Amino acid sequence: MKVLIVDDEPAMLLAMKRMLSSMQDVEIVGSFQNAAEALDFVKNREVDLAFLDIQIATDNGLELARSLISVCNDLDIVFTTSHAEYAIHAYDVYPLDYMVKPISRMRLAQTLTRAASRRRSSSNLADDIAPNRLTVHGLSCFEASSKQAGAVKWKSKKSMELFAYLLVHQGRSVAKSRILEDIFPGRPLKQAEVYLNTIVYQLRKVLSEHGFKEMILSAQEQYRVDLDQADVDFIRFEQTMLELFEFNIANEEAAIALEKQFVGELFEGKSFDWATGERERLLIVYVSYAKRLATWLLERNQYNEAARIARRIVSRNEFEEEATLLLLSILGAMGDRKSLHNHYEQYTQLLLHELGLQPSLSIQQQYEQYQ
Repeated sequence: MKVLIVDDEPAMLLAMKRMLSSMQDVEIVGSFQNAAEALDFVKNREVDLAFLDIQIATDNGLELARSLISVCNDLDIVFTTSHAEYAIHAYDVYPLDYMVKPISRMRLAQTLTRAASRRRSSSNLADDIAPNRLTVHGLSCFEASSKQAGAVKWKSKKSMELFAYLLVHQGRSVAKSRILEDIFPGRPLKQAEVYLNTIVYQLRKVLSEHGFKEMILSAQEQYRVDLDQADVDFIRFEQTMLELFEFNIANEEAAIALEKQFVGELFEGKSFDWATGERERLLIVYVSYAKRLATWLLERNQYNEAARIARRIVSRNEFEEEATLLLLSILGAMGDRKSLHNHYEQYTQLLLHELGLQPSLSIQQQYEQYQ
């Protein structure tokens, strides 16, 4: 649940952040001391639940609640106040709850449970009327499913491969001749054409069982997939990453959450020879994004999160000097000399045993800087 906190008292703001941070399934997406900043934030970010002080310095928490709901009509509001005499029924914003300070952890947990239950009920109702979509996971695996029929059971490995192939082209048309070369390399042309017709039929049949009869389109010796009916993780990942080109305090949580979505390489475990180039390209794009994010977090003294990301980068290529330099910088800045020494020793031994080399001068200087 994405939570927003607005309170002009720094001590109360800190106390609420500490309690909420320890609660399961809660993500604090923003905390503010005035109404204007909170309202601007909600205009560009998804928020499920807002804790609002009724009196925020010179601002009116009730007016803020009305403004927030006008921007995000499914937002739940919880009022907090030091004045027990406020009567909740007097207000027309229909808050989820009303909490008198000081707020106990138990009382806060009860409110969160109520909010989660309400959102689950709303979600179930929305699911009943939401259009059926095909959900595709291509990072670390290749799986597809729908609400209508569950997991897709492929008629053949080649029909599954063709679907993955068309998804990689992200809705663009692909010439039949190119498909034959990539999916059936080395096969006689006539035989390959027969196979292609068969797997296209199989693919359309299995997708029809899930309610997607027209997802595979063909015209003028070309094929493409209609992405309007699909939610594809690796396509969404890259699109969102491009939108987060510059990091700031407002999008920090979203940027970190996006990095965590890269759970593995494209079609991991699948022997799709044609996917090698795209797999490497997407990995390079991810690593570039992760380095920028880890560097930005380091500059903001968010050491633990920066170290987690840097370790993920290093684990994918233990020999890469730039990633090793980044991790050493983070470990040094956070004062974790033990981890710094251990990683430097591991890196040194790896270079010596695998390549017969010593760490570069830059690596040595970075390590010695924190000794």
